[in-house]
Amino acid sequence: MGKGAGCMPSKSRPPAGAAENSEADVKIVAPVPREEKSVEIKAVNITPPPPPPPAEVKLKIFIVFYSMYGHVESLARRMKKGVDGIDGIEGFLYRVPETLSQEVLGMMNAPPKDEDIPVITAEELTVADGILFGFPTRFGSMAAQMKAFFDSTGQLWKEQKLAGKPAGFFVSTGTQGGGQETTAWTAITQLAHHGMLFVPIGYTFGANMFTLEEIKGGSPYGAGVFAGDGSRLATDVELDLAEHQGKYMASTVRKIVQS
Repeated sequence: MGKGAGCMPSKSRPPAGAAENSEADVKIVAPVPREEKSVEIKAVNITPPPPPPPAEVKLKIFIVFYSMYGHVESLARRMKKGVDGIDGIEGFLYRVPETLSQEVLGMMNAPPKDEDIPVITAEELTVADGILFGFPTRFGSMAAQMKAFFDSTGQLWKEQKLAGKPAGFFVSTGTQGGGQETTAWTAITQLAHHGMLFVPIGYTFGANMFTLEEIKGGSPYGAGVFAGDGSRLATDVELDLAEHQGKYMASTVRKIVQS
């Protein structure tokens, strides 16, 4: 105890009033509430572009022929025009392989062949929806070149890959009695063994099948041309009949495929 009136305050202890003042100086600020904003999310309708229309797939009719002097080829070209005139159908010209040498063809005065028309192979026949075969006569039946081509279809026959395909014929003969009908109907055996469907034109060509005012090729079996000695060209009526056969065959194939 000391001499004074009371105890001295401790230096390490702050006065009571000071502690109270420091607490009073501390202000607690309440957090300011944030204003909530609603965000509207709009759905964007993204429609993909429509797919492109499918490419038109046309039915194929092969016009397969042999022509030494161009008479059968003239019918084939006009026949393609008829085929192409039917919607959804396209005609393709093909030659069968030649069996004679260039030397022999030269001795026979055969003109050069148009190289724009490709030579067909037997296997290519399988992709056709219908086939028109054209050939000149040799003693009332098809020329050896076309027969050799049919002989090369043995594997197709074995597997019956041509079964059910529509087919028709058009021919060329030297004279009126040279085989306008027999050249076609003797060829039907080739179709029969393959199971193919023979499509003759009948008398669908109308009045022009009955006119007698001019000499003309053709029969109910198919279009035809008279070559004579080789100098005679196909007449307008003969070419019109070939075009008609092309249209008729194309229409028949379309009916069969769409049925």
